[in-house]
Amino acid sequence: MVKSIVFLNFILIFIISVNSQIPDGFLYGGDGIIDITKSIVIEAFLDPVCPDSRDSWPPLKKALHHYGSHVSLVVHTFPLPYHDNAFTTSRALHIVNKLNSSATFRLLEAFFDQQDKFYNQATFNLSKASVVDEVAKFTSNEIGNSNYAAVKAGFTDPKTDRATRISFKYGCVKGVYGAPFFFVNGFPLPDGGSPLDYKTWRDVLDPLISPEEQLRTENLNFFL
Repeated sequence: MVKSIVFLNFILIFIISVNSQIPDGFLYGGDGIIDITKSIVIEAFLDPVCPDSRDSWPPLKKALHHYGSHVSLVVHTFPLPYHDNAFTTSRALHIVNKLNSSATFRLLEAFFDQQDKFYNQATFNLSKASVVDEVAKFTSNEIGNSNYAAVKAGFTDPKTDRATRISFKYGCVKGVYGAPFFFVNGFPLPDGGSPLDYKTWRDVLDPLISPEEQLRTENLNFFL
C-alpha cells in the first residue's frame, strides 16, 4: 500500500512539473514542448566546470541520438559551491539561452571541452570581475564575437542571476546533492554525482520503450 502511494505521488509530481514548465531548464533539441505521451523525459543537473558532469555528457548524448524522439532531455545548471566559477559559467548558459537558445548546448559543450580554463585553480589569481570578463569573452567567442556586449550586459541583469539560483534551488528541492544527477520521468537514478556510461543508459531506457510495454507509466516500477 505504501509503495503504491509513493508511486502515485511520484507520477503526480512528474505530471505537475512537466505541465507547469519545468523551471528554466534547457531543452535539448525540439521546440520547447514536451509531449509526455510520446517521450521519456530525462532531467539532468550539470555543473559546467565539474569533471564528472563533463564525463557524463558524451554517453548521454549518444543515448539521446540512439532513441531520437522517444527521449527528451531537460538540463538544469547545478553549480556546486566548491567548484570555482561554477555559478559564473552556469549564469553564462542562462544568458546565452536568453539571447540565442540554439547556442546553449554548444556553449555547454565548449565549457566541458575547455574546462581547464575555468576549473578551480585556473583563475585563482583573478578578481571576480576579471573572471566574469573572461567568461564573457569565452562565451561570445563560442556564439559569435558580435554578442560580447550582450553577454557582458547579461551579467548585470538580475534576471539571469535569479534564473541561475532558481535552477540550483529547484535541484535542491528535488533532492539533488551533486552533479551530475539524473531523473527519468521524475524518478532519481542511483549513484547521483557519478557519470553514467552508455550501457547504463541503455539498461535504464530500453525497458521503458520496449514494444511489449505500451503503457509507459507502468514501466516506472522499474525504479521502485
